[in-house]
Amino acid sequence: MIEYTEKVMAARDMESLWQYHLERMSRFGFGKLLYGFTFHRTETSLGDPQDWLILTNHGKGYIDHFLKDGLYFHAPMVRWAVENTGHCSWAWIEDQSRQGLLTPSEQRVYDFNRDQGVTAGYTISFNDVSARTKGGVALTAADGVSQAELDEIWAVHGRKIVAMNNIAHLKIINLPYSGERRPLTKRQREALEWVGEGKTTQDIATIMGLTAATVEKHLRLAREAMDVDTTAQAVLKASFQNQIFVLER
Repeated sequence: MIEYTEKVMAARDMESLWQYHLERMSRFGFGKLLYGFTFHRTETSLGDPQDWLILTNHGKGYIDHFLKDGLYFHAPMVRWAVENTGHCSWAWIEDQSRQGLLTPSEQRVYDFNRDQGVTAGYTISFNDVSARTKGGVALTAADGVSQAELDEIWAVHGRKIVAMNNIAHLKIINLPYSGERRPLTKRQREALEWVGEGKTTQDIATIMGLTAATVEKHLRLAREAMDVDTTAQAVLKASFQNQIFVLER
């Protein structure tokens, strides 16, 4: 755990952290992971999927259908993760299906996962840091590992697995990401940072050695990159995504 924690805390980019976490989870019998986090949760939605932070090693075909085609919205374990904090064995889904407690939409997701071989695993739902956030990870068993075998592994190593995923989660949400949209350029980041400090366009032009028109251009492009209407919204979203006020690698 000390070695794991030190390596995760020292990670400077999402890719290296994620690859290391995948390798460590594979030692416990988990072959596929799907991590998701949003800052835009409401009472009825998890926000725009394009604004989510998604990390996974599932195949593109599975992810396109599960996420982009909206199956996640009816997934029983997603519902469980939204309503709970902690961890849950996927044996719970099997019990729900066997007792006829899944809705028709949930049953379709259950059947889709069975067709894809996504049948055994655990879901971890992280503690919320605000009313607008939600994060969780689905740990899918490696090929040939049954739910019963995973449950035995969990009985011995469950606390360690939960702790490791919480450590990874806390590091992930502090690393820069841009979702499916293009990241901000250095000039766009700098202009937004000065807006965040309360500077006017003319102030920023003087500080950056640019014309006011050029500053306005950088801010317009930043709004487009963030897919928002106002500069204030761009500052907020860029801050959520750790794209501003960060150290250069």
